[in-house]
Amino acid sequence: MNDQDQQEITVRDNPDKSRFDVLVDGRPAGFSVYQDFGEAPTQQRIFYHTVVFDAYEGRGLAGILTRTALDTSIQAGRRIVPVCPYVTRWLSTHHDFDDATDAAGPEHLRSLG
Repeated sequence: MNDQDQQEITVRDNPDKSRFDVLVDGRPAGFSVYQDFGEAPTQQRIFYHTVVFDAYEGRGLAGILTRTALDTSIQAGRRIVPVCPYVTRWLSTHHDFDDATDAAGPEHLRSLG
């Protein structure tokens, strides 16, 4: 067992910055930025940028961050619109999210300005 196995990984919504943060032992390790779009009951959450800081690469944090961010968003009643290349790629191999995912359209891209 190495030190990475002992580290505490936390993902939390940071609504003031419209992003989910991933922390390792309480230290920022990356984030996934979103923008809410539309009105209830069909409100969507556009995920458009994901970052894992260089010092934390290769630990699977982007996958943990993405799964938690999407799960949390869906539980909050949002549908997922992937624009971020990482999130789009991740969703292509995690089909358990297919029923809650919408394709990005021109209106989504325009809203990101």
